[in-house]
Amino acid sequence: MNLVVASPTGLCFGVRRAIGQLEDALTRYGVVYSLGSPIHNPPEVRRLMGLGLKLVDCASDVPEGAVVFIRAHGVSKAEYDELGRRAGVVVDGTCPFVTNAREKAESLSGEGYFVVVLGDSNHPEVRGILSYIEGESMVISSEDDIDADTRYGRLGVLSQTTQTEAGLASVVSRLILHSGEVKVYNTICRATIERQESIARMSAKVDGIVVLGGKNSANTRKLVEAAESLGASALWIEHSDELDRGWVMGKESIGIAAGGSTPDWLINDLTEKLKRL
Repeated sequence: MNLVVASPTGLCFGVRRAIGQLEDALTRYGVVYSLGSPIHNPPEVRRLMGLGLKLVDCASDVPEGAVVFIRAHGVSKAEYDELGRRAGVVVDGTCPFVTNAREKAESLSGEGYFVVVLGDSNHPEVRGILSYIEGESMVISSEDDIDADTRYGRLGVLSQTTQTEAGLASVVSRLILHSGEVKVYNTICRATIERQESIARMSAKVDGIVVLGGKNSANTRKLVEAAESLGASALWIEHSDELDRGWVMGKESIGIAAGGSTPDWLINDLTEKLKRL
């Protein structure tokens, strides 16, 4: 069996940076609290919990004076302020690209634009972006969410960092028909784009693609969607133990792609297991 590993693949800059910051904090302080999952990869989160990471659901659950880690997706403005008041030490692992999206949203809002965010309204990154908008705003997941009969004033558009450029372009193309002024910031992370492009290059060269990443990972979901849109047979798993031998059998060439929250050790485990089949 021939294995083709996508390039680039796996941990993006922001998540690798966040994991490094968290590991350093765990080594120094022993116990570190995180508001929600620090990254969207359950196997890696379980490894970090074994080192002393503790997850809490809300800022008020963080003990007074504790060490707290802010996840790569960031937190809302109110949550950040409360954590600052409660914690003894705050380790900010927010991805710089997420910070950029929040700053662009705040800027558009300050300029009086009705802010449109392309993304998943339930995702922590998007909730954090919305907290920096003081005026009117809405979240849409695609151009289909745009009301054909509504006319808007000045629109400011940005995106969750893990969306596709094609999706952003289609939304903007539709919105310009509903407004006399549209200001757009492309806040999609370049690492996300590069991983989607690697799927496109690989799809015609293999019989199937194993996409490795958390089922709660937005960027991993986009990789699966990209593969399937190109007609590739895609298998989405979180770790090598979920590998379906029936899916593998009969395939002479298999591609391996991993989401931006998938660490090297999980990719290596999958590669070695496929080699043994």
